[in-house]
Amino acid sequence: MNEEVKEVVAVEQTAVAPEQKTEARADRPRRSYGDNRRQGDRPQGDRPQGDRKGRKFNKDRDQKEDDGLIKKLVAINRVTKVVKGGRTMRFSALVVVGDGNGKVGVGTGKAAEVPQAIEKATQRAKASMAEISLKGTTIPHEIIGKFGRGHILLMPAQVGTGVIAGGPVRNVLEAAGVKDIRTKSYGSNTPVNCVRATLDGLLQLRTAEQIAELRGKKVEEL
Repeated sequence: MNEEVKEVVAVEQTAVAPEQKTEARADRPRRSYGDNRRQGDRPQGDRPQGDRKGRKFNKDRDQKEDDGLIKKLVAINRVTKVVKGGRTMRFSALVVVGDGNGKVGVGTGKAAEVPQAIEKATQRAKASMAEISLKGTTIPHEIIGKFGRGHILLMPAQVGTGVIAGGPVRNVLEAAGVKDIRTKSYGSNTPVNCVRATLDGLLQLRTAEQIAELRGKKVEEL
């Protein structure tokens, strides 16, 4: 008889055991992610903003890079300089920078790597930006720009004509904000000569109001 009682008690204990386990699990507090950190580690919120070593990021870096200017890479050339120890290879970059609203600049840079050459050219183009005279979406009058053996004829056009120009000349005009113009290139067609000649022609442009002010007259008297 005692053996039967023992068996019944054992069965009841096995039946109650799962409920006791669930109650124990419910009473036990849950461990959140990160509780397994080693002692002495700082919590994530106390770590300064930056990379894993604690260096702070430069928040103004993206703002300086995104300054709203139109940057166009016109040409990249590989140049060789012969020295006593051999030949040194470098890269030369030609960049046009403008705001699309009447200001444009041209710069060249030379460095051992292409990214550095482009960066140098961009900084020089920004420093040399000049304002040009526009009449709506075109230029006020016809003009010829010259640089070296390159000559660029710039002619005003009606609205909707578009930019009728070659590659280097088009880059300068689009960066300056000219949307309707007709051009013709004479003489040298190298990118440097075309870009410099186009910039020379744009800087010579004058509106009727500017000419009247220089002469001390009204626009109607011209």
